[in-house]
Amino acid sequence: MEETVRILLAQALDDNPSLFLIDCTIQGNNEIKIVIDGDQGVTVQDCITVSRAIEHNLDRDAIDFSLDVLSAGATAPLTQLRQYKKNVGRTLVVKTANGEKLEGTLEQATDQDITLSWKAREPKPVGKGKITVKKTATLVYDSIERAKVKLKF
Repeated sequence: MEETVRILLAQALDDNPSLFLIDCTIQGNNEIKIVIDGDQGVTVQDCITVSRAIEHNLDRDAIDFSLDVLSAGATAPLTQLRQYKKNVGRTLVVKTANGEKLEGTLEQATDQDITLSWKAREPKPVGKGKITVKKTATLVYDSIERAKVKLKF
C-alpha cells in the first residue's frame, strides 16, 4: 500500500506543480498523514484535491485506511529549499547548529545558503552613544538547526 500511496501522491503533486511534499507517513494501522506546502501557500481546496487523488484510487474494501492531508502551517519549521525561497522578504527566527539564535529578514535563498539581514544598535566607533547598523549573515543549510517564519500581528 505504501508504494501505491507514494505513486498516487507523486501524480497529484505533478498535476499541481505549485504544491510540494513536506512529509508523508504511513503508520502500521494504515493511517496515512500527508503534509504539503505550496509556492503560493496551500488552500483547503489544495488539500481536498490531493486527498481525493489518493483516496479515490485506493480500494477501501480491500484495505481499511485513514487519510489526512494538511498544510505545513504558519508556525511549522522550514525544512525545504522551496519553503525558504517562498518566504524571501519575511522575518525568520533561526537557531544554528552551534546554538546561536538570529532574527532577521530573509534577503536571499540560494541552493546552498540563506542570507539574513537585521538592524542592530552598536557603540559609535568614536565618541559616546550608539548608532544603528545593518548586519547580515549568510548561513549554509547544514548549519541551520531550525528556522521559522516570525508572524507579526
